[in-house]
Amino acid sequence: MTSAEWIADPGGLEDLCNALLKEPAYALDTEFHRERTYYPHLALLQVAFPGRLVLVDPLDLDLAPLAPVLSSDAVFVAHASEQDLEVLLRACNALPTTLFDTQVAAGFLGFSSPSLSTLVDQLLHVKLPKGDRLTNWTRRPLTDAQKDYAASDVVHLLEIRELIVAQLEKDGRLEWAEQECAVQLQRAAAVSDPTTAWWRLKETRTLRGKSRCVAQEVAQWREHRAMALDIPTRFVLSDMAILGIAHRPPASARELRDIRGLEGRPLKGDAVEELLAAVRRGKELDESQLRLPQRDDLDPALRPAVALVSAWIAQLARDVRIDASLLATRADLHALLRGDTRGRLSHGWRSHLLGEPIRRLVDGEAAVAFDGKGDLVVEKRSRQPITGE
Repeated sequence: MTSAEWIADPGGLEDLCNALLKEPAYALDTEFHRERTYYPHLALLQVAFPGRLVLVDPLDLDLAPLAPVLSSDAVFVAHASEQDLEVLLRACNALPTTLFDTQVAAGFLGFSSPSLSTLVDQLLHVKLPKGDRLTNWTRRPLTDAQKDYAASDVVHLLEIRELIVAQLEKDGRLEWAEQECAVQLQRAAAVSDPTTAWWRLKETRTLRGKSRCVAQEVAQWREHRAMALDIPTRFVLSDMAILGIAHRPPASARELRDIRGLEGRPLKGDAVEELLAAVRRGKELDESQLRLPQRDDLDPALRPAVALVSAWIAQLARDVRIDASLLATRADLHALLRGDTRGRLSHGWRSHLLGEPIRRLVDGEAAVAFDGKGDLVVEKRSRQPITGE
């Protein structure tokens, strides 16, 4: 039998929120479904803080009382929080003021995107209960096994945070982890732009000229309709259909039916006219109004530097025990080499650890060399280049 409290009434939720407002930190996780919806639908809320382990049933509850808790100075502790933040923003129109993501923070201790079970096992030597990844969290009543599995997602988080913080402070990296968690919050607060939805289409590189304008308008229409109906975008129109429409824009419902990807799935109601209107807007759109993804316009002469620097970063990640994905992505390298001062390698801890050494390499002031033990190091350049002459 699970030891977690079960709250399913407004009074219980209000009492819980009042208690949370007195805490400096709390752990929180969510269970949700979105397989057949555009937005994630919250099915269970798990909360832990000293002395209490709580499961909140949100199916018939207004979660607005949770907003002041999220907006308080308390630290919101979660693991792999990206989707939890999205769920909470929709459920109670608020995001936490301060986030500590144990998966992100553990990356600064050498863990590579660890699962919660991995952290609990390696830091606490505890095995989490196994559960059904595809369980139906909307069923009621939940079984004790489901409750135990859900509660295990938060019961150890505060203890794990303490251990990670202690080690990060010892290594002088706590501020780095906190900065990265703050970036996670900023991403969660960012509003997606439907005009860029066409960037996510496969094979967008096959589109040219006006076909890109049509793709932009049709993908934008699909996004808005999926939002309005709260259904996945693929239920509105497939990617294949959008590409087919972009390559050969239909002018009538009959021509629309001939588009590959729409066979056997006729559009219903006002969808046909709305879609044809989007096609017309695309054909009339001035190409100067086209929202283009950022071009990878790196000077071809610098492309060998990307391969060289990438090898050094992989070595550095092992040396300093930081997850390589946290250090820099290929896009980060391209931004730095293009001279984009807005990139991640131009600011904060990454600038000192990576940005400055890479700039010295590219400017010829430093070189990457083997240290005689099979490892790569960046060292001051003191010899003339070997020309082969």
